[in-house]
Amino acid sequence: MTQGPPALTAKPDRPARAMAGPEALKHLRRDPVLKRVIRQVGPCTLRPVRREPYEALVRAIAHQQVHGRAAEAILGRFIALYPGHDFPPAVQVLETPVEAMRACGLSGSKVAAIRDIAEKSVGGLVPTRQRAARMSDAQLIEHLVQVRGVGRWTVEMLLIFTLGRPDVLPVDDFGVREGWRVATGAEAQVKPKELAVIGEAWGPWRSVAAWYLWRAADAAKASRFKPQ
Repeated sequence: MTQGPPALTAKPDRPARAMAGPEALKHLRRDPVLKRVIRQVGPCTLRPVRREPYEALVRAIAHQQVHGRAAEAILGRFIALYPGHDFPPAVQVLETPVEAMRACGLSGSKVAAIRDIAEKSVGGLVPTRQRAARMSDAQLIEHLVQVRGVGRWTVEMLLIFTLGRPDVLPVDDFGVREGWRVATGAEAQVKPKELAVIGEAWGPWRSVAAWYLWRAADAAKASRFKPQ
């Protein structure tokens, strides 16, 4: 799994309010490890980007296994195929020749995944943002993992960075587990199931905890984090 917040946060042109208020930080500081992380990292700047799930998923697919700048260039060419639209409408994507999408720099597998996202958006399996607001985290995961190229981790990133769900802990994410390893000074990462148990105490603010663990991992790479 990837380390750190994903491409779902690219181009935050429609940011929501910050997710972590005083109540969240007060709760998370009850954990002595997170208390040290919060003290060293500082204020949480996590602000979900208000996008339709369809758009967020397409962007996530475009960014898979590609450097951020290259992915944005590919997305720019893809979006340019649909003048007059901020983002390609799903119906028009289905009408676009595969060759035209490939010419933007999208691989064959990504074209297939994007077309499946578009098809399932038109069909209603990928919900609108408004309908998604009425669905639980578990329901959204169950629905969206049926989309080609979309796994649980991708849906968890959408829940956090697009829908602003406050209580999501992506335990399979390398960066989250690395952040916990760094924060505790351990030699090895905990297993996902172990972190899930540890993280139960962080609810209902596990998304904020994950953000801080990502930041701890980033700071460790830059030699700026001290576990004790």
